Amino acid sequence: MEVVKGRGYVYSIQYHIVWCVKYRRDVLNGQVAIKLKELLTQISKDNDFQILEMNMDEDHIHMLINCTPQHYIPNIIKAMKGVSARLLMKEFGDDLRSKLWGGHLWNPSYFVATVSENTEEQIIEYIRSQKRK
Repeated sequence: MEVVKGRGYVYSIQYHIVWCVKYRRDVLNGQVAIKLKELLTQISKDNDFQILEMNMDEDHIHMLINCTPQHYIPNIIKAMKGVSARLLMKEFGDDLRSKLWGGHLWNPSYFVATVSENTEEQIIEYIRSQKRK
């Protein structure tokens, strides 16, 4: 767990974030899953936070992120879900719409928990184990 020094403060902020596909449909596979990982990685760079670990099952995604005190979690989630949904629908829309109705890729809710240095390794192992056997 990295401790970062800012101007007048020191911080180490990690979050475990999880969200699901609308209706828990199994759509995060093949090229969609590959493209989603690429998109989320780019979104994190564009918004100046790090994805420390990321894995997904066919109907949900887990990630461990590292961010600054200036980041607001709802904005991070909004960026990741909104941009990824728009771009995945643009590229894979016909296939996704056949499994989802209403044009929505993501369930509107999400889970977020803070991570301490005592639990970071456990969270990383949990995220890595999320792929179905």
